[in-house]
Amino acid sequence: MDGFAITNHDTLNGVAEAKKKAGDLIFIPGMEITAKGGHILALHVSKPIPSGLSLPKTVELIRDQGAIAVFAHPYAVLKTWVNRGEIEGAGFDAIEVANAAQFPYGCMVRWNTALAERLGLPKTGGSDAHNPEMVGQAYTVVEANSTEVEDITSSIKRGRTWAWGKGISPFQRLSRYTKARVEGMSILGRFKKLVIA
Repeated sequence: MDGFAITNHDTLNGVAEAKKKAGDLIFIPGMEITAKGGHILALHVSKPIPSGLSLPKTVELIRDQGAIAVFAHPYAVLKTWVNRGEIEGAGFDAIEVANAAQFPYGCMVRWNTALAERLGLPKTGGSDAHNPEMVGQAYTVVEANSTEVEDITSSIKRGRTWAWGKGISPFQRLSRYTKARVEGMSILGRFKKLVIA
Protein backbone atom coordinates (compact mmCIF):
# COMPACT_ATOMS: atom_id res chain seq x y z
CA MET A 1 0.00 0.00 0.00
CA ASP A 2 1.44 3.34 -1.06
CA GLY A 3 -1.27 5.61 0.26
CA PHE A 4 -4.71 6.02 1.77
CA ALA A 5 -7.72 8.31 1.98
CA ILE A 6 -9.56 8.83 5.22
CA THR A 7 -13.28 9.36 4.67
CA ASN A 8 -15.13 9.63 7.97
CA HIS A 9 -18.90 9.90 7.79
CA ASP A 10 -20.13 13.48 7.36
CA THR A 11 -17.07 15.06 8.98
CA LEU A 12 -13.46 15.98 8.34
CA ASN A 13 -12.61 15.07 11.94
CA GLY A 14 -9.51 12.91 11.99
CA VAL A 15 -8.06 14.32 8.76
CA ALA A 16 -5.46 16.56 10.45
CA GLU A 17 -4.31 13.76 12.76
CA ALA A 18 -4.15 11.24 9.91
CA LYS A 19 -2.08 13.64 7.81
CA LYS A 20 0.45 14.04 10.64
CA LYS A 21 0.72 10.26 11.09
CA ALA A 22 0.85 9.39 7.37
CA GLY A 23 4.64 9.51 7.29
CA ASP A 24 5.88 8.47 3.84
CA LEU A 25 2.42 7.29 2.75
CA ILE A 26 0.45 9.32 0.24
CA PHE A 27 -2.47 10.86 2.12
CA ILE A 28 -5.73 12.03 0.54
CA PRO A 29 -8.11 13.98 2.80
CA GLY A 30 -11.75 13.16 2.32
CA MET A 31 -15.14 12.46 3.81
CA GLU A 32 -18.11 10.20 3.12
CA ILE A 33 -21.18 12.36 2.72
CA THR A 34 -24.70 11.10 3.37
CA ALA A 35 -26.70 12.60 0.52
CA LYS A 36 -30.31 11.99 -0.42
CA GLY A 37 -30.11 8.83 -2.51
CA GLY A 38 -26.71 7.51 -1.44
CA HIS A 39 -23.27 8.02 0.04
CA ILE A 40 -20.60 10.03 -1.76
CA LEU A 41 -16.85 9.89 -1.17
CA ALA A 42 -15.31 13.35 -1.53
CA LEU A 43 -11.58 12.95 -2.22
CA HIS A 44 -9.11 15.82 -1.79
CA VAL A 45 -11.75 17.94 -0.10
CA SER A 46 -10.68 20.79 2.21
CA LYS A 47 -13.95 21.98 3.76
CA PRO A 48 -16.89 19.97 5.13
CA ILE A 49 -19.81 19.31 2.79
CA PRO A 50 -23.25 19.28 4.45
CA SER A 51 -25.19 16.02 4.51
CA GLY A 52 -28.80 15.58 3.42
CA LEU A 53 -28.52 17.41 0.09
CA SER A 54 -29.44 15.96 -3.29
CA LEU A 55 -26.86 13.93 -5.19
CA PRO A 56 -26.27 16.63 -7.88
CA LYS A 57 -25.98 19.43 -5.30
CA THR A 58 -23.53 17.42 -3.19
CA VAL A 59 -21.40 16.63 -6.25
CA GLU A 60 -21.48 20.32 -7.23
CA LEU A 61 -20.19 21.39 -3.79
CA ILE A 62 -17.43 18.77 -3.93
CA ARG A 63 -16.31 19.90 -7.37
CA ASP A 64 -16.42 23.57 -6.28
CA GLN A 65 -13.49 22.68 -3.99
CA GLY A 66 -11.54 21.06 -6.80
CA ALA A 67 -12.20 17.65 -5.23
CA ILE A 68 -13.65 14.55 -6.87
CA ALA A 69 -16.93 12.78 -6.15
CA VAL A 70 -17.09 8.98 -6.03
CA PHE A 71 -20.45 7.25 -5.59
CA ALA A 72 -19.83 4.83 -2.70
CA HIS A 73 -21.09 1.23 -2.65
CA PRO A 74 -24.06 1.80 -5.01
CA TYR A 75 -25.51 -1.66 -4.38
CA ALA A 76 -25.01 -2.58 -0.74
CA VAL A 77 -27.29 -4.67 1.45
CA LEU A 78 -28.34 -2.64 4.52
CA LYS A 79 -26.47 0.46 3.27
CA THR A 80 -27.61 1.93 -0.02
CA TRP A 81 -29.46 0.66 -3.04
CA VAL A 82 -28.96 2.97 -5.95
CA ASN A 83 -31.70 4.34 -8.14
CA ARG A 84 -29.83 4.50 -11.46
CA GLY A 85 -32.03 7.33 -12.68
CA GLU A 86 -30.98 9.48 -9.73
CA ILE A 87 -27.26 9.20 -10.42
CA GLU A 88 -27.29 9.60 -14.20
CA GLY A 89 -26.28 13.15 -14.94
CA ALA A 90 -25.36 13.89 -11.29
CA GLY A 91 -21.76 14.52 -12.35
CA PHE A 92 -19.94 11.73 -10.52
CA ASP A 93 -16.25 11.23 -11.28
CA ALA A 94 -16.15 7.51 -10.42
CA ILE A 95 -18.04 4.61 -8.86
CA GLU A 96 -16.74 2.57 -5.91
CA VAL A 97 -17.22 -0.94 -7.25
CA ALA A 98 -15.17 -2.90 -4.68
CA ASN A 99 -16.03 -2.28 -1.04
CA ALA A 100 -14.62 -4.84 1.40
CA ALA A 101 -17.58 -4.47 3.76
CA GLN A 102 -20.21 -5.35 1.14
CA PHE A 103 -22.05 -8.64 1.39
CA PRO A 104 -22.13 -10.82 -0.58
CA TYR A 105 -18.89 -9.29 -1.83
CA GLY A 106 -18.56 -10.95 -5.26
CA CYS A 107 -22.16 -10.31 -6.24
CA MET A 108 -22.06 -6.66 -5.17
CA VAL A 109 -18.78 -6.07 -7.05
CA ARG A 110 -20.35 -7.46 -10.23
CA TRP A 111 -23.45 -5.28 -9.89
CA ASN A 112 -21.43 -2.16 -9.04
CA THR A 113 -19.05 -2.83 -11.96
CA ALA A 114 -21.96 -3.24 -14.36
CA LEU A 115 -23.37 0.10 -13.17
CA ALA A 116 -20.02 1.88 -13.63
CA GLU A 117 -19.71 0.45 -17.13
CA ARG A 118 -23.27 1.47 -18.09
CA LEU A 119 -22.54 5.01 -16.89
CA GLY A 120 -19.06 5.08 -18.45
CA LEU A 121 -17.40 5.98 -15.14
CA PRO A 122 -14.04 4.93 -13.66
CA LYS A 123 -13.97 2.22 -10.99
CA THR A 124 -12.46 2.44 -7.50
CA GLY A 125 -12.17 0.18 -4.47
CA GLY A 126 -12.03 0.85 -0.74
CA SER A 127 -11.77 -1.09 2.48
CA ASP A 128 -14.54 0.86 4.28
CA ALA A 129 -12.54 -0.05 7.38
CA HIS A 130 -13.99 0.58 10.79
CA ASN A 131 -11.22 -1.48 12.44
CA PRO A 132 -7.48 -1.23 11.69
CA GLU A 133 -7.17 -4.90 10.70
CA MET A 134 -9.57 -4.31 7.78
CA VAL A 135 -7.49 -1.55 6.19
CA GLY A 136 -6.42 -2.42 2.66
CA GLN A 137 -8.64 -5.44 2.01
CA ALA A 138 -10.14 -3.67 -0.99
CA TYR A 139 -8.24 -0.88 -2.71
CA THR A 140 -7.66 1.12 -5.86
CA VAL A 141 -4.65 0.84 -8.11
CA VAL A 142 -4.04 4.25 -9.70
CA GLU A 143 -1.74 4.85 -12.64
CA ALA A 144 -0.49 8.39 -12.13
CA ASN A 145 2.37 10.51 -13.44
CA SER A 146 3.44 11.41 -9.89
CA THR A 147 2.52 10.88 -6.26
CA GLU A 148 1.02 14.37 -5.94
CA VAL A 149 -2.60 14.23 -4.74
CA GLU A 150 -3.81 16.44 -7.60
CA ASP A 151 -2.25 14.09 -10.13
CA ILE A 152 -3.73 11.04 -8.43
CA THR A 153 -7.26 12.47 -8.33
CA SER A 154 -6.91 13.62 -11.94
CA SER A 155 -5.88 10.07 -12.91
CA ILE A 156 -8.95 8.69 -11.12
CA LYS A 157 -11.17 11.06 -13.11
CA ARG A 158 -9.51 9.92 -16.34
CA GLY A 159 -10.21 6.28 -15.51
CA ARG A 160 -6.63 5.19 -14.93
CA THR A 161 -7.78 2.93 -12.07
CA TRP A 162 -8.36 -0.71 -11.20
CA ALA A 163 -10.39 -1.88 -8.20
CA TRP A 164 -9.00 -4.92 -6.36
CA GLY A 165 -9.36 -6.78 -3.11
CA LYS A 166 -11.59 -9.12 -1.20
CA GLY A 167 -14.48 -8.99 1.22
CA ILE A 168 -14.00 -9.06 4.95
CA SER A 169 -14.26 -12.37 6.82
CA PRO A 170 -17.28 -13.23 8.99
CA PHE A 171 -15.14 -12.60 12.10
CA GLN A 172 -14.09 -9.19 10.78
CA ARG A 173 -17.70 -8.39 9.92
CA LEU A 174 -18.72 -9.07 13.53
CA SER A 175 -15.74 -7.08 14.80
CA ARG A 176 -16.65 -4.18 12.52
CA TYR A 177 -19.95 -3.70 14.26
CA THR A 178 -18.65 -4.19 17.79
CA LYS A 179 -15.33 -2.32 17.79
CA ALA A 180 -15.54 0.83 15.66
CA ARG A 181 -12.02 2.15 16.27
CA VAL A 182 -11.31 3.68 12.88
CA GLU A 183 -14.43 5.27 11.43
CA GLY A 184 -14.94 5.05 7.67
CA MET A 185 -11.41 4.78 6.31
CA SER A 186 -11.19 4.09 2.60
CA ILE A 187 -8.02 2.99 0.91
CA LEU A 188 -6.33 4.12 -2.25
CA GLY A 189 -3.37 1.86 -2.60
CA ARG A 190 -0.54 0.67 -4.79
CA PHE A 191 -0.05 3.81 -6.82
CA LYS A 192 2.07 3.29 -9.94
CA LYS A 193 4.30 6.01 -11.23
CA LEU A 194 4.06 6.42 -14.97
CA VAL A 195 6.89 8.17 -16.76
CA ILE A 196 5.81 9.80 -20.01
CA ALA A 197 8.65 10.69 -22.36
